[in-house]
Amino acid sequence: MLTDDVGVLRAMAHPARLAILTRLQTEGPATATECAEVVGLSPSACSYHLRMLAKHGFVEDAPARGDGRERVWRALQRGWMLRDPDHGELTPDLLAAQGAVIETVLDDARKRLADYLGQSARESSEWRSAAALTHSVLLADADELREISARIAEILAPYKVVFRDPAEAPTGARLVEVHLRLFPRARKAE
Repeated sequence: MLTDDVGVLRAMAHPARLAILTRLQTEGPATATECAEVVGLSPSACSYHLRMLAKHGFVEDAPARGDGRERVWRALQRGWMLRDPDHGELTPDLLAAQGAVIETVLDDARKRLADYLGQSARESSEWRSAAALTHSVLLADADELREISARIAEILAPYKVVFRDPAEAPTGARLVEVHLRLFPRARKAE
């Protein structure tokens, strides 16, 4: 889902909603109780956040399981992306809403990285040697940066959890995160 809608962005900027949406996109349909286990809120609070996500077109009711007494939710999209408006300007409201979503995503990513680092000594040497934290500074123009991004996306695509059938993944496959940020450095004040 591409979005430049301020209301949708504000709804996504809530950490619990983003965590719930991520849970539904990566692990499939779930109840409010199952989502509560991920976000550390009560099932009733998760129900509220699920209704807000539904209001903005991110989730919907999924087919019932078992005896049908529980409400099951599913994500409507496998991912989302921020974008600038096709026609019009980047308004202060849109910039603020995009910034709020980006901060929420970065905060969540920092927490998961800290969780990994805090327990990495308990990982097998196989997993420790496979993990990588890299920082590079590139010299590129806008076209080259777009090409780099497209090539990386092409490499990652077959492994994305939202597209890969778990039955086709090798034995021992785990959820793995990639945090990639490609951006031009801010110009120095002249």
